[in-house]
Amino acid sequence: MQMIFFALAPVILVIASGYLLARANLISGEQWVGVERLAYFVLFPAVLFRTIALADFSSVPTFDMGAALLSAIVTLAVALLAARTLIEKIWGIPAVRFTSIFQGSLRWNAMIALALAANIGGQTALAMLAVAMVFMIPILNGASIVVLSWYASGTTPNFSKILKDLFTNPFILSIFAGVLMNLSGLTMPTVVDDTLEIFAQAALPIGIICVGAGLDLSSLRRPGPALTMGTFLRPVFMPLLAFLFANLYCVTGQALTVIIIASAVPCASNSYLLARQLGGDAKLMAEIITLQTLAATVTIPLALLLFT
Repeated sequence: MQMIFFALAPVILVIASGYLLARANLISGEQWVGVERLAYFVLFPAVLFRTIALADFSSVPTFDMGAALLSAIVTLAVALLAARTLIEKIWGIPAVRFTSIFQGSLRWNAMIALALAANIGGQTALAMLAVAMVFMIPILNGASIVVLSWYASGTTPNFSKILKDLFTNPFILSIFAGVLMNLSGLTMPTVVDDTLEIFAQAALPIGIICVGAGLDLSSLRRPGPALTMGTFLRPVFMPLLAFLFANLYCVTGQALTVIIIASAVPCASNSYLLARQLGGDAKLMAEIITLQTLAATVTIPLALLLFT
C-alpha cells in the first residue's frame, strides 16, 4: 500500500498543480488549448511510437494481456448497451445522456496510466502499458464514435466518417507506426531515438498538468442517477472484470498490475471533446470526468490493493 501511495502521490500533486495554475490564470484559456493540442498531437504520440517501437513484446504476455483487457471492455460495453432501454425507463435517462455514461464507463486516461506505470514499474511497465494501448485505444475510440453517432443524433452512423476519425487519430496512428517499426526489425537511428526521448520526458508532466487544468469543480451539480452511474460504473466494475479475465488468461505479476492500472484510471479527458463534436451531453461528460478524477485518489489505490 505504501508503494502504491508513493507512486500515485506525485501524479495527484501534479494534477493539483495544473488545477491551481489554471485557476491562477498564469496561462490563459486559449493558451491551455494550445498546450493540450501539443500534448495530444505531438508529445504523447511520440511516447507511444517510441515505447512500442522499442518494446520487446516477446518478453511480455502480449496476447493474454490484450485478451483480458478486450474481454473486460466488451463485457461492460455489451451490458451497458443491453441495459440502455431499462436505464431510460427506470431512471429517465435519455439516449443522449447515456452516451456520456457509456464513455465514462469504458474510456481511460492514458496520460495518468502512463505516469502511474512509469512510477510503479519503470520501462518494463511502460512497455506493458503500450500493449494495453495497442488493444484498447482503437476499439474504445471506435465504440465511442459509433454509440455517439447512433444515440446522440438518432441516425445510423456514417461509417466513412467513423473510419476517417479512427485513422486520423494521432494515438492510433502512432500505435500503428510503432507496431510497424517494431515488426520491421529495423534499428531506430540514435538521433531519432534521442529526440523522441526528449519529447517523452516532456509528455508526462505536461499531459498530467493539462488533466488538472481541465478539472471543472464548479460544473458539478447535485448528483443524479446519470452522474452517479457515469462516475462509479468504471472504477467499480472495470478493475473487477479485468482482474477476473486476467486470472482466466493466467496473467500475473507486473502484467496484472498494468492491467489493473489501465482499468482503474479515470475516464479520458478528451471524451468531453468527442461528446461536444458529435452532439452528446458534453456538460454531463465534463461532470463525470471531474468526479471520476477526484475519486481516483481513492479508487486507484483500492483497486491496486485488492487485485494485485
